[in-house]
Amino acid sequence: MKPLIILLCLFFQLSFAQKELKHEVYFETDQHDIPETEHSRLLLFLSKIEDVDIEKISIYGFTDDRGSDNYNLVLSQNRADAIKEVFSNNEFDETKMTNVDGKGKILVNIIKENDLNKIRGLNRKVEIIVTPVFPPKPKEEKPVVNKAEDLLKGDLKEGDKILLENLLFRTGYSYLTKESKIILDRIAEILVERTNVYFTIEGHVCCTQGERDAIDRKTKKRNLSVARAKSIYDYLVDKGVKHYRMKFSGMRRKAPLGGEPHLDRRVEILVTRIYEKK
Repeated sequence: MKPLIILLCLFFQLSFAQKELKHEVYFETDQHDIPETEHSRLLLFLSKIEDVDIEKISIYGFTDDRGSDNYNLVLSQNRADAIKEVFSNNEFDETKMTNVDGKGKILVNIIKENDLNKIRGLNRKVEIIVTPVFPPKPKEEKPVVNKAEDLLKGDLKEGDKILLENLLFRTGYSYLTKESKIILDRIAEILVERTNVYFTIEGHVCCTQGERDAIDRKTKKRNLSVARAKSIYDYLVDKGVKHYRMKFSGMRRKAPLGGEPHLDRRVEILVTRIYEKK
């Protein structure tokens, strides 16, 4: 009876385990630049895993059987690094990328295929393995904090910086979620009334290397922090805040908060001038 119980336990564990998500990117001979079609396929894969609670990301580069061992190791590593950069540019947490390794060549007899050129083409690749957290973390219903609204209603002075909490953006985009627009509507109402307050809207991104900006997937430009700040600027203008009271600026990744990386996809208001009401 005991062996049967053990087998049943293993069965249920395997049944409910989160499956690894896999993707392969293929390269031209002797190249580590990602072909355009492969880059598009990779972005589609990233869109599928945006909402996955990721435990780790493994990235393995390979080459075909031609070239010296040392050449192939370098080339396969460059291919793996190129994929890592795409993840970073699209605001995926680098600390989750636990393996970014060039494995060198794959022998032609690994793949069951007669066409040698096709075999080599399939071997010039990077394998991406995304492992979800298991068991999944329970989602906590956190109360919405209106600290920004309270601060904007209170006494302000030049130089004050106010984090617009709970304004959430889609990974890699400047689009606000529906829930975020409700919060921004309330902030707009306050700013419409406080006509003597002038300010700069500062946009931030997470997860890029160093202080670089992330890439806006809509425009393909490396200016996502600017795009996020401008999206808030445009929204506030539409809600009645005078444009001459506002400026917008992209801060790239100059000021990470040091907590959960996704919280760095944020917008802050910097008070630049307060005029005395007549």
